[in-house]
Amino acid sequence: MSEQADSVLSVLEVHKSYGDVPVFTDVTFTVAPGEALAIVGRNGAGKSTLLKCLVGAEIYDDGSVFFLGEPLDETSSAVRAKMASLLDDVDFFPDVSVVEHLRLLAWLHGTDDPEQRVQDIVADLGLQQVRDQLPPTLSSGQLHRLGLASCFVRPRELLVLDEPEQRLDIQGRLWLGERLNEEKALGVAVVFASHDEELVDTVADRAIQLPS
Repeated sequence: MSEQADSVLSVLEVHKSYGDVPVFTDVTFTVAPGEALAIVGRNGAGKSTLLKCLVGAEIYDDGSVFFLGEPLDETSSAVRAKMASLLDDVDFFPDVSVVEHLRLLAWLHGTDDPEQRVQDIVADLGLQQVRDQLPPTLSSGQLHRLGLASCFVRPRELLVLDEPEQRLDIQGRLWLGERLNEEKALGVAVVFASHDEELVDTVADRAIQLPS
Protein backbone atom coordinates (compact mmCIF):
# COMPACT_ATOMS: atom_id res chain seq x y z
CA MET A 1 0.00 0.00 0.00
CA SER A 2 2.88 2.40 0.62
CA GLU A 3 3.89 2.29 -3.05
CA GLN A 4 0.32 3.10 -4.06
CA ALA A 5 0.14 5.93 -1.55
CA ASP A 6 3.39 7.45 -2.81
CA SER A 7 2.40 7.20 -6.48
CA VAL A 8 0.19 9.44 -8.55
CA LEU A 9 -0.94 6.43 -10.57
CA SER A 10 -0.71 2.77 -9.67
CA VAL A 11 -1.82 0.04 -12.08
CA LEU A 12 -1.98 -3.55 -10.83
CA GLU A 13 -2.45 -6.57 -13.11
CA VAL A 14 -4.95 -4.83 -15.39
CA HIS A 15 -6.49 -7.00 -18.09
CA LYS A 16 -8.72 -6.03 -21.02
CA SER A 17 -10.40 -8.17 -23.68
CA TYR A 18 -12.98 -7.71 -26.38
CA GLY A 19 -14.97 -10.90 -26.21
CA ASP A 20 -12.50 -13.76 -26.25
CA VAL A 21 -9.73 -11.65 -27.76
CA PRO A 22 -7.29 -10.21 -25.18
CA VAL A 23 -6.10 -6.66 -25.81
CA PHE A 24 -3.53 -6.67 -23.00
CA THR A 25 -2.98 -8.77 -19.89
CA ASP A 26 -1.47 -8.24 -16.45
CA VAL A 27 -0.27 -4.67 -17.02
CA THR A 28 1.39 -3.39 -13.84
CA PHE A 29 3.27 -0.14 -13.19
CA THR A 30 3.41 2.91 -10.94
CA VAL A 31 4.12 6.52 -11.79
CA ALA A 32 5.44 8.90 -9.15
CA PRO A 33 5.15 12.70 -9.06
CA GLY A 34 7.54 14.22 -11.59
CA GLU A 35 8.01 10.93 -13.44
CA ALA A 36 7.12 10.09 -17.05
CA LEU A 37 6.19 6.64 -18.31
CA ALA A 38 6.01 5.88 -22.03
CA ILE A 39 3.76 3.14 -23.38
CA VAL A 40 5.15 1.78 -26.63
CA GLY A 41 4.23 -0.96 -29.06
CA ARG A 42 3.02 -1.55 -32.57
CA ASN A 43 -0.28 -0.28 -33.89
CA GLY A 44 -3.04 -2.49 -32.53
CA ALA A 45 -1.11 -3.46 -29.40
CA GLY A 46 -3.69 -1.76 -27.17
CA LYS A 47 -1.90 1.44 -26.19
CA SER A 48 -4.91 3.71 -26.74
CA THR A 49 -7.23 1.26 -25.01
CA LEU A 50 -4.93 1.10 -21.99
CA LEU A 51 -4.85 4.89 -21.71
CA LYS A 52 -8.65 5.00 -21.87
CA CYS A 53 -8.78 2.49 -19.03
CA LEU A 54 -6.43 4.67 -16.99
CA VAL A 55 -8.75 7.69 -17.22
CA GLY A 56 -11.99 5.71 -16.84
CA ALA A 57 -13.14 6.11 -20.44
CA GLU A 58 -13.08 2.32 -20.89
CA ILE A 59 -13.80 -0.41 -18.35
CA TYR A 60 -11.07 -2.97 -17.86
CA ASP A 61 -11.95 -6.58 -17.10
CA ASP A 62 -9.73 -7.28 -14.13
CA GLY A 63 -7.07 -5.67 -11.97
CA SER A 64 -6.92 -2.33 -10.12
CA VAL A 65 -6.10 1.30 -10.89
CA PHE A 66 -5.31 3.72 -8.07
CA PHE A 67 -5.08 7.49 -8.50
CA LEU A 68 -3.40 9.42 -5.67
CA GLY A 69 -3.70 6.37 -3.44
CA GLU A 70 -7.43 5.80 -3.97
CA PRO A 71 -9.27 3.49 -6.35
CA LEU A 72 -9.86 5.40 -9.58
CA ASP A 73 -13.36 6.90 -9.76
CA GLU A 74 -13.74 8.71 -13.07
CA THR A 75 -17.02 10.26 -11.90
CA SER A 76 -15.32 12.05 -8.99
CA SER A 77 -14.95 15.79 -9.41
CA ALA A 78 -11.74 15.60 -7.36
CA VAL A 79 -10.26 13.15 -9.87
CA ARG A 80 -11.35 15.22 -12.86
CA ALA A 81 -9.82 18.32 -11.29
CA LYS A 82 -6.37 16.70 -11.05
CA MET A 83 -6.18 14.63 -14.24
CA ALA A 84 -5.77 16.11 -17.73
CA SER A 85 -5.88 13.87 -20.77
CA LEU A 86 -5.68 14.00 -24.55
CA LEU A 87 -6.94 10.81 -26.15
CA ASP A 88 -8.00 9.94 -29.68
CA ASP A 89 -11.68 10.69 -28.99
CA VAL A 90 -11.20 14.32 -27.92
CA ASP A 91 -14.19 16.59 -28.48
CA PHE A 92 -14.72 20.35 -28.25
CA PHE A 93 -17.58 22.78 -27.80
CA PRO A 94 -18.59 23.43 -31.45
CA ASP A 95 -19.98 26.93 -30.92
CA VAL A 96 -17.16 28.33 -28.77
CA SER A 97 -14.03 29.82 -30.30
CA VAL A 98 -10.55 28.48 -29.60
CA VAL A 99 -9.66 31.21 -27.12
CA GLU A 100 -13.09 31.10 -25.45
CA HIS A 101 -12.80 27.33 -25.08
CA LEU A 102 -9.45 27.70 -23.33
CA ARG A 103 -10.68 30.56 -21.13
CA LEU A 104 -13.65 28.43 -20.05
CA LEU A 105 -11.41 25.51 -19.09
CA ALA A 106 -8.99 27.78 -17.23
CA TRP A 107 -11.74 29.51 -15.26
CA LEU A 108 -13.64 26.31 -14.46
CA HIS A 109 -10.49 24.64 -13.12
CA GLY A 110 -9.38 27.62 -11.06
CA THR A 111 -6.20 28.39 -13.00
CA ASP A 112 -4.12 31.19 -11.50
CA ASP A 113 -4.23 34.27 -13.75
CA PRO A 114 -6.33 32.44 -16.36
CA GLU A 115 -6.19 35.15 -19.02
CA GLN A 116 -2.39 35.24 -19.03
CA ARG A 117 -2.19 31.45 -19.03
CA VAL A 118 -4.52 31.27 -22.03
CA GLN A 119 -2.51 33.87 -23.95
CA ASP A 120 0.76 32.06 -23.19
CA ILE A 121 -0.58 28.66 -24.28
CA VAL A 122 -2.13 30.08 -27.46
CA ALA A 123 1.26 31.56 -28.36
CA ASP A 124 3.22 28.43 -27.40
CA LEU A 125 1.08 26.21 -29.61
CA GLY A 126 0.89 28.58 -32.56
CA LEU A 127 -2.86 29.11 -32.34
CA GLN A 128 -2.84 32.91 -32.64
CA GLN A 129 -4.16 32.98 -36.20
CA VAL A 130 -7.10 30.70 -35.38
CA ARG A 131 -7.84 31.95 -31.86
CA ASP A 132 -11.26 33.32 -32.88
CA GLN A 133 -12.27 30.37 -35.06
CA LEU A 134 -14.72 27.64 -34.07
CA PRO A 135 -13.32 24.10 -33.66
CA PRO A 136 -15.24 22.64 -36.64
CA THR A 137 -13.38 25.06 -38.92
CA LEU A 138 -9.91 23.93 -37.78
CA SER A 139 -7.62 21.49 -39.56
CA SER A 140 -6.77 18.18 -37.87
CA GLY A 141 -3.38 19.57 -36.86
CA GLN A 142 -4.92 22.69 -35.34
CA LEU A 143 -7.45 20.56 -33.47
CA HIS A 144 -4.62 18.48 -32.05
CA ARG A 145 -2.84 21.62 -30.86
CA LEU A 146 -6.09 22.79 -29.26
CA GLY A 147 -6.28 19.45 -27.46
CA LEU A 148 -2.79 19.92 -26.07
CA ALA A 149 -3.62 23.49 -25.10
CA SER A 150 -6.70 22.25 -23.24
CA CYS A 151 -4.43 20.11 -21.05
CA PHE A 152 -1.79 22.74 -20.38
CA VAL A 153 -4.20 25.58 -19.60
CA ARG A 154 -5.54 23.92 -16.43
CA PRO A 155 -4.08 22.64 -13.14
CA ARG A 156 -3.09 18.95 -13.15
CA GLU A 157 -1.21 16.30 -11.23
CA LEU A 158 -1.38 13.69 -13.98
CA LEU A 159 -1.14 14.07 -17.76
CA VAL A 160 -2.34 11.18 -19.92
CA LEU A 161 -1.51 11.70 -23.60
CA ASP A 162 -2.09 9.48 -26.62
CA GLU A 163 0.55 10.14 -29.29
CA PRO A 164 0.89 13.82 -28.37
CA GLU A 165 3.50 14.30 -31.10
CA GLN A 166 1.15 13.50 -33.97
CA ARG A 167 0.58 16.26 -36.54
CA LEU A 168 3.35 18.40 -35.01
CA ASP A 169 6.25 19.57 -37.12
CA ILE A 170 9.87 19.27 -35.99
CA GLN A 171 9.74 22.54 -34.07
CA GLY A 172 6.49 21.52 -32.43
CA ARG A 173 7.91 18.17 -31.36
CA LEU A 174 10.96 19.86 -29.85
CA TRP A 175 8.65 22.21 -27.96
CA LEU A 176 6.57 19.27 -26.74
CA GLY A 177 9.60 17.45 -25.35
CA GLU A 178 10.72 20.57 -23.51
CA ARG A 179 7.22 21.20 -22.20
CA LEU A 180 6.76 17.68 -20.88
CA ASN A 181 10.09 17.91 -19.08
CA GLU A 182 8.93 21.19 -17.56
CA GLU A 183 5.79 19.39 -16.39
CA LYS A 184 7.95 16.76 -14.70
CA ALA A 185 10.02 19.46 -13.01
CA LEU A 186 6.78 20.85 -11.56
CA GLY A 187 5.92 17.46 -10.08
CA VAL A 188 3.35 16.41 -12.68
CA ALA A 189 3.24 12.70 -13.52
CA VAL A 190 3.09 11.97 -17.26
CA VAL A 191 1.86 8.81 -18.98
CA PHE A 192 1.99 8.86 -22.75
CA ALA A 193 1.83 6.53 -25.72
CA SER A 194 4.14 7.37 -28.59
CA HIS A 195 5.80 6.06 -31.75
CA ASP A 196 8.37 8.86 -31.63
CA GLU A 197 11.57 7.32 -30.27
CA GLU A 198 13.20 10.72 -29.85
CA LEU A 199 10.32 11.99 -27.72
CA VAL A 200 10.39 8.82 -25.61
CA ASP A 201 14.17 9.15 -25.11
CA THR A 202 13.83 12.85 -24.23
CA VAL A 203 10.95 12.61 -21.77
CA ALA A 204 10.39 9.10 -20.43
CA ASP A 205 12.05 7.84 -17.28
CA ARG A 206 10.77 4.35 -18.07
CA ALA A 207 8.88 2.64 -20.86
CA ILE A 208 6.67 -0.42 -21.02
CA GLN A 209 6.04 -2.26 -24.26
CA LEU A 210 2.71 -3.85 -25.01
CA PRO A 211 3.09 -7.03 -27.06
CA SER A 212 1.27 -7.13 -30.38
